[in-house]
Amino acid sequence: MSMRVFATVAKNASFSAAAKKLNISKAMASKYVQYLEGELGVRLLNRTTRKLNLTEVGLAYYEKAYAILSEIEAAENSIKQMDSNPSGKIKIMAPPSFGAFHLSRALSTYLKTYPEVEAVLELSNRFPDIVEEEIDIAFSVGELDDSIFIARKVASARRVVCASPQYLEEHGIPETPESLYQHNCMIYSPRNTQLDWEFANKQRIKISGDIQCNDGDALRIAAIQGCGITQLPTYMVGLDIQSGRLCALLEEYEPSSLPIFAIYHHRRYLSAKVKTFIDFIYGLYQPDAYWNKWT
Repeated sequence: MSMRVFATVAKNASFSAAAKKLNISKAMASKYVQYLEGELGVRLLNRTTRKLNLTEVGLAYYEKAYAILSEIEAAENSIKQMDSNPSGKIKIMAPPSFGAFHLSRALSTYLKTYPEVEAVLELSNRFPDIVEEEIDIAFSVGELDDSIFIARKVASARRVVCASPQYLEEHGIPETPESLYQHNCMIYSPRNTQLDWEFANKQRIKISGDIQCNDGDALRIAAIQGCGITQLPTYMVGLDIQSGRLCALLEEYEPSSLPIFAIYHHRRYLSAKVKTFIDFIYGLYQPDAYWNKWT
């Protein structure tokens, strides 16, 4: 600060003018210069009641200080420019189906808007250590435990029971959750082996079937092929229901939707690439994401 004050005083040949530019008092500006002279052991300015001049040493120091401060200012402006214009690599982790079906197409649009950003998309059902793995944004489906990180809800997914038209033609349409006892129910178990499905008002129905899998896409394909009935989030099967490959069942008994969160490091000093991408995703999937609607 002492160097900056001295350079401003020297440039303006006035303590008063320098103090005004730096938003400090004239007395404080004088103290900074006196401190600098004391540290250097030289007189930098000749002061009179009418005039303020640089000494020979002061002129030499001013020239070097001016060059240094100019470099610092250029560096600060460069960083501010980088942070105001999204650029550089953004590393994203997301569940496989959500990333493959939805984030990939969203990224394509985002990168056309911000061509200086380069995306790295990693698809995994595990929740990463976003600091250790240098993940900028991690997407998570379902309610979150307490976390030191920042989470913003960007979308939601319905939990829908569905089957192919072929299966329903052969085996009939279940009219109530209890009627699922008569059907082959394929079980999605990404985190546990609980063999029941939740419905409205927290009703739980024990189900059974000949396929149990920790990968929703495998069950989605099996359902399309007519193997049985499954319950999956709509970010996995919503597009298939829209196309007619699958039929939504028991919609009046649906449980509450699953929230989808974008999780990141800090709220303060958020980089432009992270902020704009989260805002873009939020705007794209609100107020109700396209995968939730088919009628």
